[in-house]
Amino acid sequence: MNDHLGQFYIDGAWVHPSTGAGSMGLIDPSTGEEVAELALGAEADAEAAIHAARAAFPGWTATPVAERIAALKRLRDLYEARYEDMAQAISLEMGAPIAFARDSQAGAGLMHLDSTLKAAESFEWESWRGTTRIVREGIGVCGLITPWNWPMNQIVCKVAPALVAGCTMVLKPSEIAPLSGLLFAELVHEAELPAGVFNLVNGTGPDVGAVLSSHPQVDMVSFTGSTRAGVEVARAAAPTVKRVAQELGGKSANIILPDADLEAAVAEGAAGVFANSGQSCDAPTRMLVPRAEMDRAARIAAGVAEAQAVGDPREESTEMGPVISQVQWDKIQGLIEAGIAEGATLAAGGPGLPQGLNRGYYVRPTVFADVTNGMRIAREEIFGPVLSILAYDSTDEAIAIANDTPYGLAAYVQGTNMAEVERVARQLRAGQIQINGPDWDTFAPFGGYKQSGNGREYADWAIHDFCETKALIGLG
Repeated sequence: MNDHLGQFYIDGAWVHPSTGAGSMGLIDPSTGEEVAELALGAEADAEAAIHAARAAFPGWTATPVAERIAALKRLRDLYEARYEDMAQAISLEMGAPIAFARDSQAGAGLMHLDSTLKAAESFEWESWRGTTRIVREGIGVCGLITPWNWPMNQIVCKVAPALVAGCTMVLKPSEIAPLSGLLFAELVHEAELPAGVFNLVNGTGPDVGAVLSSHPQVDMVSFTGSTRAGVEVARAAAPTVKRVAQELGGKSANIILPDADLEAAVAEGAAGVFANSGQSCDAPTRMLVPRAEMDRAARIAAGVAEAQAVGDPREESTEMGPVISQVQWDKIQGLIEAGIAEGATLAAGGPGLPQGLNRGYYVRPTVFADVTNGMRIAREEIFGPVLSILAYDSTDEAIAIANDTPYGLAAYVQGTNMAEVERVARQLRAGQIQINGPDWDTFAPFGGYKQSGNGREYADWAIHDFCETKALIGLG
């Protein structure tokens, strides 16, 4: 268990809460039992961290880019050395199966460190346009608010580009999955960054997140979470006209074209929904298949659901662990019940705990067939292992159904006629379109259209978001 659960990292040191804002129990989602107490910050703690970041900004932004990159390299090597500790922390705090925590959750952090380093080394920090010198420099003090579902993915893809851009920052990780963030702060300390460049304060959104969003000394807030919370962040940030970058909710469509290998496409799509217990904002939760293939697709997806090894995340053989909390479990159960009540065909899973499990926040991998796009399970982000299969009669209808959502984070297209695949992909209103199951590309821009947010993360895209652009006119 992390030694700093009762402390925050401010101005280069571990400090105790300044105001006694209280604490909350850290729950192991695989058992539902409390395993530790986490100190919660209040406005005074957030203020102290912001002031430390503000004081550190002039020196850090003036530090040569090569030195900032070198500092990030030190952090990267320390992360790799503590890789197993990071995987174990993530598995405990959010219930990720340990094999998945190693391969994907902890792996995401290392991937983003590597891609940000590579991007920073080739980034065009200065350029000429005629007689004007274009300079890209850090925007200032950044408030970083990250979620629990992919903790290192989201922490690193904000912190790493902000650091190399010359920004200073205050990180507020999710208070219900704080262990990985605290371990990351330990690594930052060991990397010997100047005091105040990186600060961490644990706490709730209303107590700490709201201060970061509204504070006049914060120049930018980067938020990942629900669309509902993102609206509040933007509202709080508006009076100070700070930059707001957000990666929010999703309800991603997966269009399986008539010429696709249905067996492979459906199996891959279903597995993508059940990975991470369905707790991924870009999960392909709306599967669109030709109407004549509905029954066959439902059988294939049901087979994938029934084959999932659901259980103790500490076991190497476990493929799907619990969801994060009782609140999330209750929400998912309510939406499963809504799917049944609204007339969707339950092909696999359903309400209640999986067989053989009598505690913890486990959800049965669930497949609904014959879903229509007006049903709640097709409209709302469930954030659990629930797949909705919808039918279409023409490819143009599939495109219309896919776009008929307030979200636009990701979409998926599977087929063999690449000209048709591209035609479909170009018409989808989403920030990232994945075609025929590609590998994860941390150099591709990640972010959403519509209510899925604004701005782009990953590699040079993220560095741009953390920079201001200055024109020095008449130098040439």
